[in-house]
Amino acid sequence: MSNNDDLINNILSELDSQKSSDAPESDTEVPQELTTDEPAVNNTPEETEVPSHEENIPDFSQQDNTLYDSQQYPEAPRYEQPFREAPYNRPVKKKKKKKKRSRLPGVLILTTFIFAVSICLSMVIIAFGKDMLGIGKSDTAKTITISEGVTTEQIAQMLKDEGIIRSPKFFMLFSRFRKSDDLYIPGEYLIRPNMAYETIINKFTTNESKDKESIQITFKEGCTIYDAAEILEKEGICNADDFIFTFNSETFGLEFEKYLPTDFTGRYMRKEGYLFPDTYFFYKEMEPVDVCQKIYINFNKRMKELDIYNKLNQLDATLDEVIILASIVQKEAANTEDMKKIASVFWNRLASPDFPKLESDPTKNYAYDVLKPHMDVVNKTMLESYDTYTGNGLPPGAISNPGIDAIDAVINPAQTDYYFFRAHLKLGKTLFAKTNEEHENNKIILDQEYAALEGAQ
Repeated sequence: MSNNDDLINNILSELDSQKSSDAPESDTEVPQELTTDEPAVNNTPEETEVPSHEENIPDFSQQDNTLYDSQQYPEAPRYEQPFREAPYNRPVKKKKKKKKRSRLPGVLILTTFIFAVSICLSMVIIAFGKDMLGIGKSDTAKTITISEGVTTEQIAQMLKDEGIIRSPKFFMLFSRFRKSDDLYIPGEYLIRPNMAYETIINKFTTNESKDKESIQITFKEGCTIYDAAEILEKEGICNADDFIFTFNSETFGLEFEKYLPTDFTGRYMRKEGYLFPDTYFFYKEMEPVDVCQKIYINFNKRMKELDIYNKLNQLDATLDEVIILASIVQKEAANTEDMKKIASVFWNRLASPDFPKLESDPTKNYAYDVLKPHMDVVNKTMLESYDTYTGNGLPPGAISNPGIDAIDAVINPAQTDYYFFRAHLKLGKTLFAKTNEEHENNKIILDQEYAALEGAQ
């Protein structure tokens, strides 16, 4: 800014100096009289004296002067010194006026420069103004964690890295002007890019949760939304029904939400499968929307870590299909090591016309043990669509909330030719088969092993 001001001042000074040097000269000049040492000669004929040697001049007075009529030819002037020229009054040349240089180019350049600078400054002011006020930015919240002893510069950089602000320097200037540099309170905050600087700083300096006790909640792999809602209400974080409603209806503009289906027909719990199992920190009496937002932000972060969006093209599958299948794998697997083989069995069945049904026990259990008890009016058609023994292909929605291992197994399945598997959860063992005959034989093997284990105890 100061550089621009100095440049403009230099230009103005240069123009002033040019103005003084280009001052116009006088339009008229008074010619100097030519001087001579000779006395002034009076050329009036009547007063001209006869030269002293007039005796040598013939007298024509007696001659006929008809031809020399003074009316036609005036008498030539006579000089006292006939052999000396009279002084010659030479015409004075008028000095050419110096052309004034046009100031128009300079004025145009200066005007153009000032106009360009004004536009640039206006654009900068508008850009920073929009950033400062949060105009035209996303409403997707990000989690910002302020640690003890963190500086304003570090906070500004965190906000920049999360895409909340554009200029850390401008935020630092605003914070200093507001005298907030020493007022930031350590804690975890949900900040949206469309918040104004003033609002962001207010949240950082007036943490409503600073005096509240932090509650650690862990959602286990394979839990349902009903399970999570029950835990949240039990811990006094929020109402269970409010959480379920908000979780299924609210959107936050996160990347994964772009991949969700627009039609949820036939699905009982819209967002089942999108509650990422993890450890969270909440507070007493939180707003359900803040609880849901925190969970969704974590899910979005985890999907990016898996690079799942690039995998979808390779699998020729949607995100929703991956989550639904992962929710089944999560409930079927006796251990993490078997998940990729189990995923391969389901992918093989989905790709083969010989196996239209997945025939997964957990899907039937979810339909009749989880959904049916919560239905005011039992929807038999919906229940059958979730049961993969009666419905073809994938169920209309997820049957649990899968963890990172189950999701990874679905997007990176083992390459097998298995179409059957038998998992024994109590033994923690899974046997795979290519044919139904092998599959039935595996059942006998597992039952015998379990019976032997029980007998030994």
